[in-house]
Amino acid sequence: MIRRVCEQAQQAASIDTVVVATDDVRISQHVLGWGGQVFMTDSAHPSGTDRCAEVVRKHFPQADVVVNIQGDEPFIQPGQIDLLVRTLLDNQWADIATLAKKAESPALLDNPNTVKVVFSSSTRQALYFSRYPVPFLRGVEPANRLAHGMHYKHIGLYAYRRLALLDIATYSPTPLEQAESLEQLRWLEHGRRIVVGITEWETVGIDTPEDLEGIDPAAC
Repeated sequence: MIRRVCEQAQQAASIDTVVVATDDVRISQHVLGWGGQVFMTDSAHPSGTDRCAEVVRKHFPQADVVVNIQGDEPFIQPGQIDLLVRTLLDNQWADIATLAKKAESPALLDNPNTVKVVFSSSTRQALYFSRYPVPFLRGVEPANRLAHGMHYKHIGLYAYRRLALLDIATYSPTPLEQAESLEQLRWLEHGRRIVVGITEWETVGIDTPEDLEGIDPAAC
């Protein structure tokens, strides 16, 4: 799966270098086995963002933009990565870019494992991320919420400007982050500006063996 993610990322026109950051020797050996580039990182990192920051700080002093792609996203599309980077570069005011997809499943709205995002209509600056089905539509029956077209599923890819990445890696956990267990809320609480790109591609993370059930291998 990790090799698949790397090979997809390497096809993105906006990516110069693809590396794997890990604290697991088994993953490192696996990546080296097929000729990939890997860096071992501190095992105490609480998130992938911190792991990215360590690698960038130590090994990539000239990197202007850093893209964080999780190794459990085998369905990632090169076009998604290019959209993410373009969204950041086209919005000079933004520190970080991420992606969202319009919600199409009623069940998705009430699933706390699916993060939702709301953003401004003019600049698409992120206002809030939540496991709750935000925005709450007063007076609208749950079965009719999707018809209003206001709910977006957050796609957990990030592109950071270098200095922003190094800064956010120094932030301590914040109340909103701890309440929802979402690190991007920490960034918002510290005043960081996140721009949201809209994608039509769906993503399916593989976090457990059960997640593989029902997945068509041909789709990968």
